[in-house]
Amino acid sequence: MAIGYHLTSRLTYVVGVGVALSQQERHQSLTRQHGDEAGFVRFRRWAAIVMNNDAVSFVLLCLVTRQTVPPEFRSPMFLVTAVLLVLLGISVKLWAAARLGPGAYYWHNFFVAGDAVTPNPPGPYRYLKNPMYTVGYLHAYGLALAFGSWPGLAAAAFDQVAILLFHQWVEGPHYERLTRRQSRG
Repeated sequence: MAIGYHLTSRLTYVVGVGVALSQQERHQSLTRQHGDEAGFVRFRRWAAIVMNNDAVSFVLLCLVTRQTVPPEFRSPMFLVTAVLLVLLGISVKLWAAARLGPGAYYWHNFFVAGDAVTPNPPGPYRYLKNPMYTVGYLHAYGLALAFGSWPGLAAAAFDQVAILLFHQWVEGPHYERLTRRQSRG
C-alpha cells in the first residue's frame, strides 16, 4: 500500500503540476480567471499540498519498508553515508532555491508576465545545469539508506527520473521560451 500511495503521490506531483503549468502557459487558465498574483497564490497553495503529500508518502514508504537491506550491508559507514547524502542533498537544494529566489520554487514565472529570468544564476548553477533535480535529490537516497529500505532506494530513483522528465517536458521548454522573449524584448 505504501508503494502504491507513493507512486500515486509522485505521479500527482509531476503529472498534475505539469498539466496545470502547461495549461497555465498555453491558456492562462488560472490567471485569466483569478488574475496574475491571485492565480499564482491558488496554484502555489495546491502545489504545496501536492508536494508535501509526496514528501510524506516517501518518508512513509521508507519507514514501512525499513530494514529491507540485508544486515551485512548496514554498518556504521552505511549510516554515515546516509547522513552525508541527506545533508548534501538538502544543502544543494536550499542553496539553489535561495539563488533562484522565492518565486522560482513554485514556478512564479508561469503566472506573472515579465517575471525576470536569470539565464545564469550564481551559486550551484555555475557548477551544475540543474542542481535541484540532480545533486539536490541525494537526500532522498540518503533517507532510504538511513532506513535501510530497498523500496525507498527504488522510489528515490523513480522520483528523480520523474522530476527530471518533468523538467525536460515542462520547465525546460518554458524557460527557453522566456529567455527567447527576453532577448528579443
